[in-house]
Amino acid sequence: MDYKFFAVISRMKYINRWALMRNTIKEDISQHSIDVAFIAHALALIRNRRFGGSVSPERCALLAMFHDATEIITGDLPTPIKYYNKQIKGAYDEIEQKAKDQLLSYLPDDLRQDYEPLFCRTEEEAELWSLVKAADKISALIKCLEEKQMGNMDFASAEKATREAVRKMNIPEADVFLDEFIPAYELTLDEQA
Repeated sequence: MDYKFFAVISRMKYINRWALMRNTIKEDISQHSIDVAFIAHALALIRNRRFGGSVSPERCALLAMFHDATEIITGDLPTPIKYYNKQIKGAYDEIEQKAKDQLLSYLPDDLRQDYEPLFCRTEEEAELWSLVKAADKISALIKCLEEKQMGNMDFASAEKATREAVRKMNIPEADVFLDEFIPAYELTLDEQA
C-alpha cells in the first residue's frame, strides 16, 4: 500500500506565512518550522543549563518541526483572524483537529502511535510545548526584524507587539534568547563577522 504522509508533509514549502502583510522576503511553513526547531532546541538547552531543567532538547526540536504541519491542510490563518473571537477560535480548533486526524491517516497503522504525539499536545509534554510556543513567537520576531532591515516598515508594529508577547510569556529561557541572541539579528553580515 502507498502512504502519502511524507509526500503531504513535503508540501509545507508551498504554504506561505504572513498573508496579511506585504513581505520583502517570502517565508513558508517549512522554513519557519526549521527555524522554530533550532530556537526550541536552544531554549530547552538554556532551561537545562541555566535554570535546572531536565527537558529533552531533541524532543523539543522535533515537536517544533511538526508544530505547524496541519497548515498544509488548513493554510496559515493569520493570528488576528484566528483569535478574533471565541467562535472563530473554536471553529479553527475543530478544523485543526480534523487536519491532524487526516495527516495521521496517511501513515501505516504501526507508525501512527509514534507520530500522534507530535500533533496532539499532551499534558506530559506541556513543558516542551511551552518552549515551542515561545520559539514560535521568537521566530516571528526574527521575521519582523529581517523585514525591517529590508526597509519594510509594515512590520514595525508587529515587531513591537511580538517582542512584548514574548516577554509576557514569562519564560526565562525566552528572555535569555531575546537578550543574548536577538541583538545579532539587527547587525549586518559585516558587523556579525
